[in-house]
Parts: sequence; C-alpha cells; structure tokens
Amino acid sequence: MTPFAVYKPKWPSAPVHQALTAIVSIVMLAGCSSGPKVPDWKINAIGHIERFTEAYLKGDHRVEAREFELARAETARTGKPDQVARIELNRCATRVASLVFEPCTGFEQLRADAGDAERAYADYLDGRILTAAQAALLPEHHRAVAAGAASAALPPADDPLGRLIAAGVLLRRTQASPAVVEQAVETASHQGWRRPLLAWLGVQARLAEQRGDAAEAARVRRRMDLVQPLTSPATP
Repeated sequence: MTPFAVYKPKWPSAPVHQALTAIVSIVMLAGCSSGPKVPDWKINAIGHIERFTEAYLKGDHRVEAREFELARAETARTGKPDQVARIELNRCATRVASLVFEPCTGFEQLRADAGDAERAYADYLDGRILTAAQAALLPEHHRAVAAGAASAALPPADDPLGRLIAAGVLLRRTQASPAVVEQAVETASHQGWRRPLLAWLGVQARLAEQRGDAAEAARVRRRMDLVQPLTSPATP
C-alpha cells in the first residue's frame, strides 16, 4: 500500500487532498488489525503531509517548508519516484488553490519515472485540458473540469481543498466565472485558510473594479485588510 493509499484511499478515485479525518481512522484501523503492520514511514509521511498542507493554507511558510521536507524525506527512503512525485504534487496543488501559478518543478524532475495518473494530475494543475483517457485517471470530482466541460461543477463542499484547486485551474485557464470566484472565497473563508482567501478576495476585488462597482471593490478590500496578519510594532 502506497503512502497515498493511506492518505487518500483508492488513488486516483479519491482526491489527493481528501478529508484528513479519514486518514486518522485508516491508520488507527491498520494499527489495530491483524494484518501486516503499516510501515512507520507511511504513518510519519501522513502526518507531515497533513501539517505542511494546513500550514501553507494558513500562511505559515516556516512550518510548511519544514514539514514538506520531512514528508519528502520519509517517502524518499523507499527509493520510489512515484511516491515522492505525489508529495510534490500535493504541494503544487496547494499553490494552485492559492492562485500561485508557477511550474511544479519538484514533480517535473520526477516526471519520467512517475505513473500516468501522476502525470495527468500534474497537467491538470498546469491548466491543460486533458483527453478523456487522462481525465479518467483523476479523482472523480475533477474529471469534468479536467476535460474542459463547459458546465463542469466544482467538487462538493465536503472537499474544500479540491474545490479550491478546481477553481484555481479554471482561473488559470481564464474560465472562472464570478460564481466560481464567490464559491472559492466562501470555501477558503469557511476553512480559515488565509493564503487562498486573500488571493481569491483579490480576484473578487478586481472583478468589481472592472465592472465599475467601486463600493463593492472597497468592501472586498476592507475584508482583505481584516484577513491580513497583524504585524508586531517596531521595537524602539
């Protein structure tokens, strides 16, 4: 069983970023069962993945960097490029959710040895429209968006990170409607995820400005000011 099979059962039919509460249950059941013991590296990697994902979304770069390196180190001990590739993809997915559109360099260094599902997911994060065969390798809730379906819905509310990732992919393609932006804002707000919330509020403010709604743009920017972390006063 791969680390991502523990983190997200039945890859690729469940999202890379599926509910973290399920992870704990899976690990506990594995530990209590009479079957083979789950290797420590898998359990350790799960915890580090959870922490670096949450830290990035909350805006804590220091914790995110440390936990990412630990997650990568745990999977690298297996010598399996596909496992490390999934760690890199998980990190890049948080960037797309937060509208940081940059090359997924860590994954690209491993692309040649990654599987078809990993390569398809990387292309999806990059904003490319996938073929039907490629889209079928992705989590079910992402397939319509991945294939470029005009009426594709975002993943459901019980997969908040998946919803933000899909919205980010649409924005990267310049296909995100105001309704998609609103859904992304409310999803990030509900989770208390500062980094994606600020990014999506910025999009919302620009849309208001473009349609000449100065009052709405000002309201959204006041909300952004509220979300910004407080800075400590300078020491005399």
